Amino acid sequence: MTSAPAKRADMIVHEQEPYNAEPPRAALAEHVITPVEVFYGRNHGTMPEIDAGAWRLRVGGMVGHALEFSLAELQHRFAPVEVTATLQCAGNRRAGLMAFRDIPGQHPWGAGATSTARWRGARLADVLTACGLDPHATDIAFDAPDVAPEADPPQPFGGSISADKATAPEVLLAWEMNGEPLTAAHGAPVRVIVPGHIGARSVKWVQRITAQDHPSDNFFQQGAYRLLPADTDTARTRPGDGVALGAVALNSEILVPDDGDELPAGPTHVAGYAFAGDDRTVVRVDVTADGGATWVQADLDAQPTPWTWRFWHARVDVPAGGVEITARAWDSTAAVQPEHAATVWNPKGYVNNSWPTVTVTATPTGDVS
Repeated sequence: MTSAPAKRADMIVHEQEPYNAEPPRAALAEHVITPVEVFYGRNHGTMPEIDAGAWRLRVGGMVGHALEFSLAELQHRFAPVEVTATLQCAGNRRAGLMAFRDIPGQHPWGAGATSTARWRGARLADVLTACGLDPHATDIAFDAPDVAPEADPPQPFGGSISADKATAPEVLLAWEMNGEPLTAAHGAPVRVIVPGHIGARSVKWVQRITAQDHPSDNFFQQGAYRLLPADTDTARTRPGDGVALGAVALNSEILVPDDGDELPAGPTHVAGYAFAGDDRTVVRVDVTADGGATWVQADLDAQPTPWTWRFWHARVDVPAGGVEITARAWDSTAAVQPEHAATVWNPKGYVNNSWPTVTVTATPTGDVS
């Protein structure tokens, strides 16, 4: 096992073992490409410490010939590719749902369970082709060594994605992050990167890949990462209930100012991120400081790639007193975020993509505290 990763001192730690932490909002706003020490950490079990020289990746199932690869073989046999992509935990912004109605037993993730990095590795499609992927395979399953006690009985983490997504050119078996070898905390020696899908599908420390004609039977595919209706009795759910989470829903967040900030009344710089999974892009963000009576259309920064978040910023006139600043985003399919957390609340606290709001106190110009 390994100790907690080297992260910023002001990380918001939800759990020390297994390590689950997110950066403060302002730290995310500093870089479009998130530094490793700022990148959020999400784990279900103790992080394994793996000897890269002894590590092997086994690929089998519905393939013409099962193969085994060392790290050196992956790096030399397959053309390396770099993809800049945002990873977002399915529980990102869960705290907003918990403010509406409690969700026992879940971490109160804020806005920071999402980050962006430059990933370098081999295309999963190239590896599957080398193994002779059966065209009748519908799903590609991933298995890792980290054991999660929340499963009953405890089992290693795993999951799957569709064969169509697995053979898309953006999906990687990555060994580098932001130009450096992966750290143990982020999946060394090799992890899966599935751009546009929830972070749980980008399995860390991957050691086995299986082509098959059904989704993974792993607890985290069949039980954990599934969206359940609000009225579900979670004590009576069975594996396969609900909707398996895949592509990230359209989402946005305000990073500056922070919730609870005190600032001068008047024109105020408001900034944040917006993200739409799969092949959708963010096309518009609006901001209001008067309850929606008027909206300011934000300026959108360029996206590094189609698989990343989009930073936005606006100048908004903030009146004196306690003020709620709210944003909303649209994507390239003309979808807009739902307005209220009440409409998306669910018993696991996933996919809170309701309008983000921060509350600030604005002091009239010239007042002295």
